[in-house]
Amino acid sequence: MSLVPLLGLAGFGVAQSSALPSLHQRRDSRALLGTQVDIAVEGPDAARLVIAVESAYQEMARLSAMMSRYEPASALSAVNRAAGLHPVTVPPELMTVLQHGQRLHRESNGLFDMTVGSLKSWQFEVGNLGRVPESRQLANELSRVGAKGLRIDASAGTAALLQKGAALDLGGVAKLPILAAGLRRLQENGIENVLINGGGDVLYSGSWQGRPWRVGLRDPRRSDRLLGVLPLSGQGVLAASGDYERFFLQKGERHHHILDPRNGQSSQGPIGVHLLARDVESVNGLGAIIMIGGESMARQMVAQRAELELLVVNPDRTEWATPGITRLLSRG
Repeated sequence: MSLVPLLGLAGFGVAQSSALPSLHQRRDSRALLGTQVDIAVEGPDAARLVIAVESAYQEMARLSAMMSRYEPASALSAVNRAAGLHPVTVPPELMTVLQHGQRLHRESNGLFDMTVGSLKSWQFEVGNLGRVPESRQLANELSRVGAKGLRIDASAGTAALLQKGAALDLGGVAKLPILAAGLRRLQENGIENVLINGGGDVLYSGSWQGRPWRVGLRDPRRSDRLLGVLPLSGQGVLAASGDYERFFLQKGERHHHILDPRNGQSSQGPIGVHLLARDVESVNGLGAIIMIGGESMARQMVAQRAELELLVVNPDRTEWATPGITRLLSRG
């Protein structure tokens, strides 16, 4: 994981706070979204914590099953199977994600492109032996990449891929909305103190034992070291992208899952990006864009979004960070 939440705390289940004896804590962790999703909550009613956490996981699992390209029964898989054939009616939640992905494509001048799912010969999933695709095969797949090949009709509630063999991958744009849906479920159940960590993307609300949540930022090249620790309170999101989560090495070169739609290869920009904002909409998809576009794109994004704070780690290990995250980050 790129972020390590709840530093100094361990274990799961329900416990009573010694610092705040009227409050109980619960922590849980489950496999979901192709990663591990951790939830930590705090409140006065231990039984309600159990019910709320279960409800949050159920909602996230429902949306994951809808938007996963690895689940044959998913709505997304139905769109991919119908590529070059006909439009497919999609659920409102999926339509919202697709529309956001299209906006990101326009705003990034094409650096963000959901049709990179067409690059099917790349295999980064756990259990697969990674290999670099043959150039002819990659060129053939790359010909199907391009947002012009995706047609969304919001009024009809349909999505269509125009080329046979094309496919969508929502890995860069669906996870944060799914985690946000889990957070909403918890808040609807009256839980104010919440942290959800989904494979390095953290959504938080309130505090933990009366103190800010403490979230560590992992060093992209040393999994046993941190770049620093952020104290987080109120409500917000801390998202991360990097070349170290799903990758393989071939002939000394690192190949990772963030693919550049212009050439079909792994991005060659930063090795790690951390983004901090008050809501998911302000950061969703930006990590992949900056990984591809580099520090110059990071500066452009900050100039366009006053509420955005970020830290970029370049291949030479130099960093570029906004003043806000620099002030918050404890390098200990």
